[in-house]
Amino acid sequence: MKKVKINWSRVRRVIVRTAIWFFGLSIGSVILFRFVPVPCTPLMLLRLAEQAYEGRPLKLHKDWTALEEMGKLPGHAVIAAEDQNFEEHSGFDFEAIRKAQRYNERHKGKRMRGASTISQQTAKNLFLWPSRSWIRKGFEVYFTFLIEVFWSKERILEVYLNIIETGDGVYGMQAAAGDYFHKPASRLTPNEAALLAAV
Repeated sequence: MKKVKINWSRVRRVIVRTAIWFFGLSIGSVILFRFVPVPCTPLMLLRLAEQAYEGRPLKLHKDWTALEEMGKLPGHAVIAAEDQNFEEHSGFDFEAIRKAQRYNERHKGKRMRGASTISQQTAKNLFLWPSRSWIRKGFEVYFTFLIEVFWSKERILEVYLNIIETGDGVYGMQAAAGDYFHKPASRLTPNEAALLAAV
């Protein structure tokens, strides 16, 4: 049997080129979305594919709205519901992670408690796919670090409020406010904003 000889220098070149392309594209896209509204996310495309596969009508309702046009309530509501330390941490709430680990160790076999921050959820929803794998989590850490470096907290919150899934084919607080309450997000009451944040 003939032995296959591996050209290690060629393998190294391919790995280096792949790494350069990955870092260039990922950093470039993070910088781009610092200024440009997000047109679509992997989760939106996945949900459209699920709708098509199940024979349901295709629905993708989103309405990009600047943070100042939404008013303060939607942002306050999601911070209160999801990430009370959003303004203080640099993408990761290590105390919340420790608490979640302790809880999950005591409640094995039950639904696991997460400790994802708004920054982590924004990175996941914008750049990645929904799953619970360590590979996806590793990419999530990387993209969370990037958006915390290149974006302001206001931009992270703005993107989050515009891409979060708030119903079947509904994304963002503005679209949700229109679908459920027939008004713009800026006119939501505190109870309505809290309800959407809980959704």
